[in-house]
Amino acid sequence: MAKFGLSQSIRRVEDPRLLKGGGRYTDDVAVPGQAEGYVLRSPHAHARINSISTAAAKAMPGVLGVWTGADLAAAGIGHLPCLAPVKSIDGSPTSDTPRRALAEGVVRHVGDPVAFVVAETIKQARDAAEAIEVDYDIMPAATDLATATDPGQPQVWASAPNNTCFDWHVGDAAKVDGLIKGAAHVARLRVVNNRVVVASMEARAALADYDAARNHWTLTTNTQGSWLVRNVLAKNIFNLSSDNFRVVTPDVGGGFGMKIFIYPEHVLTCFAARELKRAVRWTSERTEAFQSDTHGRDNITIGELALDKDGKFLALRTKNWAGMGAYLNTFAPFIPTGAGTKVLASVYDFQAIHAQVIGVMTHTVPVDAYRGAGRPESNYLVERLIDTAAREIGIDRIELRKRNMVPSSRMPYVSAMGQRYDSGEFAKLMDAALAKIDWAGFGARKAEAAKRGKKRGIGLAYYLEATGGAPTENASVRFADDGFVDVYVGTQSTGQGHETAYAMMTSFELGIPIEKIRVQQGDSDTLPDGGGTGGARSLYSEGQAILVTTASVVEKGKIAASEHLEASVADIEFSSKGGTFGVVGTDRAVGILELAAVQRKKAAAGIEATLLDATETAEIKSHTFPNGCHVAEVEVDPETGVVSIPRYIVVDDVGHALNPLIVRGQVHGGVTQGIGQALLERTAYDSESGQLVSASFMDYALPRADDLPPIDVDLIEVPCETNPLGVKGAGEAGAVGSPPAVINALVDALGVAVDMPATPETVWKALSAVRAA
Repeated sequence: MAKFGLSQSIRRVEDPRLLKGGGRYTDDVAVPGQAEGYVLRSPHAHARINSISTAAAKAMPGVLGVWTGADLAAAGIGHLPCLAPVKSIDGSPTSDTPRRALAEGVVRHVGDPVAFVVAETIKQARDAAEAIEVDYDIMPAATDLATATDPGQPQVWASAPNNTCFDWHVGDAAKVDGLIKGAAHVARLRVVNNRVVVASMEARAALADYDAARNHWTLTTNTQGSWLVRNVLAKNIFNLSSDNFRVVTPDVGGGFGMKIFIYPEHVLTCFAARELKRAVRWTSERTEAFQSDTHGRDNITIGELALDKDGKFLALRTKNWAGMGAYLNTFAPFIPTGAGTKVLASVYDFQAIHAQVIGVMTHTVPVDAYRGAGRPESNYLVERLIDTAAREIGIDRIELRKRNMVPSSRMPYVSAMGQRYDSGEFAKLMDAALAKIDWAGFGARKAEAAKRGKKRGIGLAYYLEATGGAPTENASVRFADDGFVDVYVGTQSTGQGHETAYAMMTSFELGIPIEKIRVQQGDSDTLPDGGGTGGARSLYSEGQAILVTTASVVEKGKIAASEHLEASVADIEFSSKGGTFGVVGTDRAVGILELAAVQRKKAAAGIEATLLDATETAEIKSHTFPNGCHVAEVEVDPETGVVSIPRYIVVDDVGHALNPLIVRGQVHGGVTQGIGQALLERTAYDSESGQLVSASFMDYALPRADDLPPIDVDLIEVPCETNPLGVKGAGEAGAVGSPPAVINALVDALGVAVDMPATPETVWKALSAVRAA
């Protein structure tokens, strides 16, 4: 029996199953008689559809059906909604970008779905798709965020003049203007947060099975929360009750934000299954994923940092052009606005901040939340600006940060963006990171690198994350007939280790051996609702739901124990250490598993009994502010521009670390993705044709093992004051701090500004320009 308290680095309980091939992913699921679906996608970035001829395709062997946008419209199938619109500064709403699951009249990016073919086999479906004749009138496309709003550019939507779908502002513009005008120094910087392809290990997939007698669907699909997909399908797409849909999510091989959303293929498989009265499956191919999964980031931002004569921060002003792609996706407008701007103050004491965000439409794949969702973009700008200001006014970059960090004595602290930080030891964490990497001894390492012909640089970034998500979460604890305890949760693991964390919590609260606990997730029929996974919310949200649910189990257990032990409820006490209910002052006791089994047998026999099962909802009243310091050392080969990272240090405050081993693993993954964005990942569209020219792993450089340094992670616990667990979200933090740390180190090595992605070509050109000058 596993016996432990919380805060222990136990290995993940799900790993043996997954490592031995016991995982069950969406494409592993099969329904007898299922058919196979294939999506015909636009080869053009912008074109008018003059006509679509499907007759030849429908006549091909094995073909069961072919549908176009006109068919969906005729059937009353609704549009994919944007659930997070924002208002422009003049009060006008976000531009409307109506999007059906199949394009109607116009295609707006390469990969836009045009037709859906279902056949007995996937080969037959592919062959039939090739027989569909689409008469396109090709039109010019705008794929470059930097120029899309210029006069004369091709327009994505008539409803978004100059390709601008919103112009959103937050903060005190007048105060910021005044502070900037009166500042002793203003540092200015333009930064790029390059568009990235998510490229999860498991591609998206969907399998829809339809019960005509009940007008009911079961959709198996890899999501980050079944309930959102269920609710959107019911309300927005099919205009039905959520009771008409069951969404089941099995194991998921990576999500990173991209699998939160409703996608055309969810709609298409459900629609085709109803039309054909048989199950329909669709599975993405890899290049298809590049052209249809939501992308991340895609921002160009100008920042102005105002300082007084003593180097104290006065104000920050930002203007951000945020790429939305061709359609406003599920939460897209919220990511650079409400999500991203709330951390602009970071850990620093500003008097005022004003941010402007311009939503820009382009003829490209839609953009939405990607690990960190707006917060990495804001932290990147702020930490790059601070280094720029330090160089310009001649103050050491560490000293400049320390002068402006909010001290722990001022907690709780309300930032210039109105965020209430409950806790934080920012200077302490930075000092720990500097000591760990031996910042003071860097000069010797730089000199040694120079002897080898390498340029070496060191950089740091302090980050602040703000978690988010649904305002409630649900959990259910049910004692099964086989002696196990099933814990049903409203979040969805996509590789984070949820099964271990939730089992640890349940074991700790109820005294049940961890090997007797099964965490159940992903089935929308098992709980009334669930907030899903996103915004680094899972542990502190689901954790609170588990706490209130296990407390309810204990209260029910006391009643049941009083019946079983023939004692007053007031005399029953529960020991979570032993998992027993006992009568105060006696040795009479019963274990929780034994008690649950006895009560279930009574109930099955028709005898009145109090069962221990409980389902509860927790209100998530406050979010959390994980923070920390990343320090990177880089080496550059000036002959080739190749960058390596010999050392990387992270010191994080994620509050109470329930399982430090899992936390470190999450940080490693986030840092890896941040390094990929900083140095390698370039999503490239051809300016003339609008083609995505980096649409495969031959052309898109994800980080590999030899691109990465050893990532040394220390945890300094500063417990969160706003939830009973004391935890702060950890899932996205690594991706927030790593890009500015790496680029600041690279600028230090080169002595010249560069931006992301700092590929060898980019670095070599920057050095060549310096030599030429």
